[in-house]
Amino acid sequence: MSVMNASRRLIRTVSAATALGVGTLGLTACGSGGSGAEEDGKVNVVASFYPMQFLAQQIGGEHVEVESLTKPGTEPHDLELSPKQTARLSEAGLVVYLKGLQPAVDEGIQQAKPERVAEASSYTELKKHGEDVHGEEHGEEHGEEHGHDHSGGAGGEGTDPHVWLDPLRYSKIAKGVGEELAKADPAHKAEYTKNARDLSKRLKELDKEFKDALKSKKSDTFITTHAAFGYLAERYGLHEAAVSGIDPDSEPSGARMKELHKIAEADDVDTIFFEASASDKTAKTLASDLNLKTGVLSPLESVKKDQDYFSVMHQNLISLRTALGAD
Repeated sequence: MSVMNASRRLIRTVSAATALGVGTLGLTACGSGGSGAEEDGKVNVVASFYPMQFLAQQIGGEHVEVESLTKPGTEPHDLELSPKQTARLSEAGLVVYLKGLQPAVDEGIQQAKPERVAEASSYTELKKHGEDVHGEEHGEEHGEEHGHDHSGGAGGEGTDPHVWLDPLRYSKIAKGVGEELAKADPAHKAEYTKNARDLSKRLKELDKEFKDALKSKKSDTFITTHAAFGYLAERYGLHEAAVSGIDPDSEPSGARMKELHKIAEADDVDTIFFEASASDKTAKTLASDLNLKTGVLSPLESVKKDQDYFSVMHQNLISLRTALGAD
C-alpha cells in the first residue's frame, strides 16, 4: 500500500469515527431515537450510488426519502465520505449498497453499523474479473481460433461488481431490496412487494428487448475503455474486450494495446467505446490507429437529470446494435 493510500485510509477511518460521534449527538438533540424515519413518517434510505438509489426510489415510492452518497457526475469508485455522510449511515432506516465497489462506503458501514442493510451482492452471484464470462459456446474455442484471449480486460482478480448492467441480475437485487424495505416498514409491505414485482417485470421486458435486438448481430465483440460490461456481455452472448480493468483509472500496458489491435482486426470491431464522464483519449488513440469510430457506452454509475436506468440502457442497446451490425 502506498503512503498516499495509507494516508487516505487513515483519514477515512478518523472521519468515520468522528462522524459517529457527531451523529450520536445529532440523534440525541433531535430526539429521533435512531428510528430511521423522517418527520413525515417516511423511511430514510441511504443509497451508495445511482443503481442502488434507483431501486430504492422505484420500490419505496412515496413511503421513502432516498439520499445517495454519490452525487451525480462523481466517480463512484473514488468516493470519499464526509463525517456527515457517515453519520447518516448510522441513522438510516435502510442502507442500500454494493459491497466491493466503493471502499469508502464499505469502511463507513463497518464504522457506523447501521441497523438494517440491503447489500446487493448477497442477492445474486458475482464473478471474478478476468474470468471467461461469455460461456462455453463463445469462450476458449473462439479465442483459440483468432489467437487471442477473451478474458475481458487487463489484469485484476477481484470480483466484478457491475451486476446492475444485467437486467435479470438487477431484478434479483430489486426483490431483495423490496424485502428489506418491508422489514424496515411492515405497514407498507404490500406496496413494496408490488412495486418490486412491477420493476422486476420491466427489467425482464428490457432483457427480452436486448435479446431480440441483438439476434441479427454480425459481430459479437465490442471494445471498451472500462471493463464494466462483463455481465451484460455474458447475458447476451457478447465478448467485451476492455482497455483497462474494473478500475477505470488503471493504465493499459503496451502489450494489452497490441492485443486489442489483434482483437479488433480478427473480430471485425467497428467502434471503440468510452464513458461520457471519463477521458476519451485512449479510445480516440486506439480508434485512430485502427481507423475505427468511437462511441459512448454508459456503465450507469451516474445519470443526468433527464435520464434514468431504463432510458440509458436503451441508449446502450442502440449503440451496441449499431457497433455490432445488427439489422
